Amino acid sequence: MLKLRRAAERGHLNHGWLDTFHTFSFADYHDPEHISFRSLRVMNEDTIAPGMGFGMHGHRDMEIITYVLSGALEHKDSLGNGEILRAGEFQRMSAGTGVRHSEFNPSSSEPVHLYQIWLLPRAKGVPPSYEQRRFDTSGQLGKLRLVASPDGSDDSLTIQQDARVYVSQLVAGRQIVHPLESGRHAWLQVLRGSLDANGQSLQAGDGLGISDESQLTIVATADTEIMLFDLS
Repeated sequence: MLKLRRAAERGHLNHGWLDTFHTFSFADYHDPEHISFRSLRVMNEDTIAPGMGFGMHGHRDMEIITYVLSGALEHKDSLGNGEILRAGEFQRMSAGTGVRHSEFNPSSSEPVHLYQIWLLPRAKGVPPSYEQRRFDTSGQLGKLRLVASPDGSDDSLTIQQDARVYVSQLVAGRQIVHPLESGRHAWLQVLRGSLDANGQSLQAGDGLGISDESQLTIVATADTEIMLFDLS
C-alpha cells in the first residue's frame, strides 16, 4: 500500500523570515488526514532568512533530526551545546525529560534551507542528549547511507526509536532497492530532484508512505537526493 503526499498539498506558511512546508500537522497547520506516519510525527522543510531564527524554546519526549541542505544553522541548548550546523551535516537531539534550544541563521546574506524531522520516542522520560555528524558523501552516492538508528550502528546517530534513517544521492538512471521485512513500513522523502518509486513518480518535496510491500524500488529520473525512513 502506497500513501502519496505531494509537495504542493503540504501545509505552507510564509512568515517573511520563515518559509515553511509541513508534510504533517504542525503548529497552526492542522490536517486530520495527515497527522503522522507510524512514529514519524513531523517533516518540515524550512527556509530561514539571514539573521533570523527561533528563540529559546522547549521540547520534551521527541527525537529531533535536522539536516541542512544549504546555508548554516546555529544551535544553542540548555545542555551546554553551541554548534553551527552547516550544509550536509546532521543533528540529533533527544528531548527526553526536557531541553530548551534556539536555532538561528548566523549569515548576514545567505538563507538556510533545511529539513527538520521529529519522531516519537519508544519510551518517555529518557535523559536528553545531543549529537552532530557529517557523513562521508562517498557513502551515500548511489546507495543508502545509514545516518540514524536505535543502536548507533555504522557510526550513525543514535535515536530512541525503532527506526533507521538513510540518505542517498542518485544520478539520473540509478536504481536502488530497499527490502522491507514483514511488518515494517517506510517513508520516502524527496529532498531534491525526481524519481520513480514502486510505480509512483515523485518530485522534490514529495513524500511516499509504504506499507505491506516487500521492497521499495527507487529509480532516479534526475540527479536526486532522498531520505528514507524504515519504521516499525
